[in-house]
Amino acid sequence: MFRTFSLLLSLLLCLPLSAQKTEGGDQTLTARLDTLVKYGLPQGSNVGIAAYDLSANKPLYAYQADKLSRPASTMKLLTTITALAQPKSDEPFRTEVWYRGTVEADTLKGDLYVVGGFDPELDDEALDSLVSMVARQPFKVIYGQVYGDVSMKDSLYWGSGWLWDDTPYAFQPYLSPLMLDKGVLTVTATPGARGDTARLECRPASSYYTVENKTRSRTPSAGRFRVTRNWLENGNAVCVTGNVDGERTGTVNLFASQDFFMRTFVERLQGRGVRCLSAYEFSELEADSLAVRIAAYETPVQAVVRQIMKESDNLNAEALLCRLGAQATGKKHVSAGDGLAAVRALIKRLGYDPDHYSLADGCGLSNYDYVSPELLVAFLKYAYSRTDLFQKLYKALPVGGVDGTLKRRMKAGRPAHKRVFAKTGSYTAINCLAGYLQAANGHWVAFAIMNQNALSGKEARAFQDTVCDELMRLD
Repeated sequence: MFRTFSLLLSLLLCLPLSAQKTEGGDQTLTARLDTLVKYGLPQGSNVGIAAYDLSANKPLYAYQADKLSRPASTMKLLTTITALAQPKSDEPFRTEVWYRGTVEADTLKGDLYVVGGFDPELDDEALDSLVSMVARQPFKVIYGQVYGDVSMKDSLYWGSGWLWDDTPYAFQPYLSPLMLDKGVLTVTATPGARGDTARLECRPASSYYTVENKTRSRTPSAGRFRVTRNWLENGNAVCVTGNVDGERTGTVNLFASQDFFMRTFVERLQGRGVRCLSAYEFSELEADSLAVRIAAYETPVQAVVRQIMKESDNLNAEALLCRLGAQATGKKHVSAGDGLAAVRALIKRLGYDPDHYSLADGCGLSNYDYVSPELLVAFLKYAYSRTDLFQKLYKALPVGGVDGTLKRRMKAGRPAHKRVFAKTGSYTAINCLAGYLQAANGHWVAFAIMNQNALSGKEARAFQDTVCDELMRLD
């Protein structure tokens, strides 16, 4: 495909400059991109493109730039830029443990609360850290209830427009203010003797799920390695099947993330010698004079943003959207709608009508999201205009040919190699790319390329990479 585009571009250089010049743009660049759009798009597909020279403060190129398209994961740019623009954006994500009551001898005569702050990066080690802090308290018996406080967000565990049959894939988590390892179970299989079942290691370890091992070591007839669960029943009976001829890793989301967190928390607390006289429940902490905070775990917001951009993490984007709603409204109890209202407010502030777009979630997993290339570029321009915000975003974006979701694109030898810093977005027939690049003349450019109805993701990505190569040749 790259060879085909290279031949096409060689022909472009010989074509007369018949395309209409974009106002304030470069006529030669416009002609090359117009011809590329005409002859280089995947068959049957369409595209919207916007590019803006940030250094010269002028538009470079526009093709159907105002047309609505599904953004896929480039929607994360709108969420992240809006969140980083908040006055308290640097506050970490925080999970806390409190008790209400009194401690007498070795007994807590009261209740223990785990208060969720929607930390999407709280993992096995973080949970153990929280448990250790509680275990160091002077009580060894909880003569009361252990509660999970998930009141920060409503009980809708999926975003609007998310597809029910995308479960049990790990990229569609069950959303909750209390999440452990993103609500995802990771199973690693190591082969044994030919025909034997493989050895399985499951993380996080918990009695919340069961595992049935139907694997076969070094047995091709057993089929491909697969990890699933009885998801149609909202069950957590995990089944691992298939051939294991080397180390294999599979993931599966678990139903009811807050229950997974709390069951595992209580188990590990008891494992550290703290007796809980009853099972966990869910209730909101009343932080009055009887309430005492005894433990907290914090995750820097930059760590969350990096995962959103580099790895296109859906849970992290939804967590950031929820926290955005809390910061923008000042409310204790929020929904995804509160975060989306803040995004719409920024759209209006930038001079666009938010009613002209459809915003359904924070990560782009929804089929109800519709934005335009020019809107994405407007957000990128806004981020660039604020040095503090731009630095945080720039450091988190994937780099062409280097890391994240661009690691295998824009390889060495191409003009865009190491010069493009952009967010990808893709699902069936949708493939988008939006971000920044530094052209050969040193100018910074904001761009958005939104391929739609392209069944071949490979062809769409090749088209986008070639567009970036052309933008790199800016005089």
